[in-house]
Amino acid sequence: MTSFYSRVRDDLVGGGGDPTPDSPDNVPLSTSIAGVGVIVGLLVWLGVNNIWTLVFVLGLIVSVFLHEVGHFATARRSGMKVTQFYMGFGPRLFAWRRGEVEYGLRAFPIGAFVRIIGMNNLDETDPADEDRTYRSKSFPKRLLVITAGSLMHLVIALVLFSGVYSVAGRYGETGRVEVADSPYVGSAAEAAGVREGDVLVSFDGVALRTSADFVAAVRARQPGDQVEVVVDRNGETLVLRPTLTVFPGTQDTSAARAFFGVAGWSRAYVQLGVSESLARSVQDVVGTAVDSVRGVFTVLNPVNLASNLTSEVADPFTRPSTVVGASQIGGDIGREEGWKGVLILLGAVNVFVGVFNMLPLLPFDGGHAAVAIYERIRSSRTRRYQADIRKLAPIATAVVALLVMLLVAGLYLDITQPLG
Repeated sequence: MTSFYSRVRDDLVGGGGDPTPDSPDNVPLSTSIAGVGVIVGLLVWLGVNNIWTLVFVLGLIVSVFLHEVGHFATARRSGMKVTQFYMGFGPRLFAWRRGEVEYGLRAFPIGAFVRIIGMNNLDETDPADEDRTYRSKSFPKRLLVITAGSLMHLVIALVLFSGVYSVAGRYGETGRVEVADSPYVGSAAEAAGVREGDVLVSFDGVALRTSADFVAAVRARQPGDQVEVVVDRNGETLVLRPTLTVFPGTQDTSAARAFFGVAGWSRAYVQLGVSESLARSVQDVVGTAVDSVRGVFTVLNPVNLASNLTSEVADPFTRPSTVVGASQIGGDIGREEGWKGVLILLGAVNVFVGVFNMLPLLPFDGGHAAVAIYERIRSSRTRRYQADIRKLAPIATAVVALLVMLLVAGLYLDITQPLG
């Protein structure tokens, strides 16, 4: 039991993997074929059910890979020794060695890890390699390496956002209000001859640029009022003078209000120039990061968790979820909007993962960054302080237990109350 706990402890506080690299020569061929076959089979099944779900999942896999590339590249650049680069966790399916690094695939595709030697005072290393350990490097180098994964997620989001905005456009206000559907039967709009696709230029003298403008203009009138509505129909300007009716269901109440009878929509994908796309991407990454911080604290709230688990209809904005739920949403968005919607969602997920991973608790990267900052504060010009990571191991274990609880709760909700 002690050795098992020691190994788990070292894995939690050491950045993943096993301090002693495996020999890539002892993986049975049958195990490799079966494991890879199962993973490929799952991906094929996703593609058959919804190709956009497969696209989203592949995007997540690439994002996880690039996260680890961030750690790997900066560690090597900083003179640290990297011994492992694995996709997945659990039993190895196959591996190969190139130089001093062991690369490979493990059975459970729920993440990835890069093993850097000497992450803390518990990680025993060859004395000859001590000057290549993580702990031996300067504070700026350690901070760069440990935050590189989360920074990579932000870079991915910026690339995805700016790429979509410049090629397909950014979803937002178009500056014009278009009739989104056929007029309501018996309404003023139907009587006046309004058609789906018409652009509402003005309503009773009020220029319309957004759907909110349109709603406000209608609500400012009374049932029975005759209004002047200017419509653009395929470049032709029409002036209509309908008489407003009463909003359905309010005819015999004191809350009776005016009703025109069409839905005006003013949002769509608006293509942007390269410079504006980049500026908007930075703005949206920052906004999504702020929302992600709020979301993390909401999801971690025990009261919120209990409320969603006991509710017949969990709140889609506050419930915990997993990659299953995200993939459900990705599939639905793909059906409706195609690749641009899936890539925007993937960008938002990358921002959330980057923010979540920087929580100042082990085993998150943010926990390692917090330890590095604490050590820097406690160090002096003549003495370098090194934290005793054993004192933080119980906290890391508790954090993992909380994550497992959230994973189980989120998976339960994703299965019983699908988001898609």
